[in-house]
Amino acid sequence: MLSVSHVFKAYPGLPVLHDVSFNVSQGEIMCLLGPSGAGKSTLLRIVAGLELPDAGQVSFAGQDLARLPVHQRRFGLMFQDFALFPHKDVFGNVAFGLRMEGRPAAEVKHRVEDALALVRLAGYERRRVTELSGGEQQRVALARSLAPDPRLLMLDEPLGSLDRTLREQLMNEVRAILKEVGLTALYVTHDQGEAFAIADRVLIMRARLDLGQGGHIEQAGTPQEVYRQPATRFVAEFLGFHNLVTGSVRSSASAAVTVDTPIGRLIAGEAGLPCAPGDQVTVLIRPEGAGVRPAAAGVRAAGSMEDNLLPGRLVARSFRGSFYLVQTAHAGGVPMTWEIPAGEAHLPEPGEELTLALDRAAITVLAD
Repeated sequence: MLSVSHVFKAYPGLPVLHDVSFNVSQGEIMCLLGPSGAGKSTLLRIVAGLELPDAGQVSFAGQDLARLPVHQRRFGLMFQDFALFPHKDVFGNVAFGLRMEGRPAAEVKHRVEDALALVRLAGYERRRVTELSGGEQQRVALARSLAPDPRLLMLDEPLGSLDRTLREQLMNEVRAILKEVGLTALYVTHDQGEAFAIADRVLIMRARLDLGQGGHIEQAGTPQEVYRQPATRFVAEFLGFHNLVTGSVRSSASAAVTVDTPIGRLIAGEAGLPCAPGDQVTVLIRPEGAGVRPAAAGVRAAGSMEDNLLPGRLVARSFRGSFYLVQTAHAGGVPMTWEIPAGEAHLPEPGEELTLALDRAAITVLAD
């Protein structure tokens, strides 16, 4: 439905977007994920028609939007601050856009009631928005965006002003509502957990100002694909992965890639890129991919086929309920962080030696 093709945008002395292209299918929730300055909100404004690209094309349902005014695009836009009118009640806020379009009063009433029922606020019509909680205000803003039946809904950090507990509660609700309506959506956030919970697909954006380039798409995929196979070291670090080491490919086959690293020889069950012996790569070990073995298990015989045993020392541990957050140090002082199940029987005391058995499926070879 939505097609963005080779879009560029810059302000004087500041590149913002660099050759951005992607498509969004009917009923799909696409999330633009990336750090501040990656151009996510500017891209949203270009799709909405509030900004013009320097080059490139935006089309919807096959129609070039270049000359189509904002009000004729029939796109909804929801902001982080909700932008509610404090002097109006809930009904007045949700009805505002419909009344501006000149819809008949009966239709306005019907659409407002349907939108409020969809966001679980039926019966709130005459409540003042200043009397509502932050989560309820967020639902009113969403209802106002849904009431005109937009062809595309764009959400710019819609949960950003809420506290963490409330955000966790509303993530699944927002996705469920969008899916119930079958609405195509473009969702902007810098929070990976929010993106993973809401999106069908994720576009991770990165600006390379050191190269004079604005934001571009570093990786696209489903939340599961992006988590399991980050395309580059930047993506892995942005997603919060800390266990990253550089190394040289020793051998590469369809089922496994062996890499010599400063902490030892690691065998990855999958590679995020084609690689050949001698290539310099980055190895990611996901934090849930380690189990603790007795320290003696770290001793390997020459030529042993047992792989991915990583000797080291426990630096610190912190109980997090279902798991321990464990910090370890390995050859050359390389630090690592792990999530060890709380039922792990062999977890030593800080300062003691330990050996970690690494799951091949949790190890991925990345591009630097």
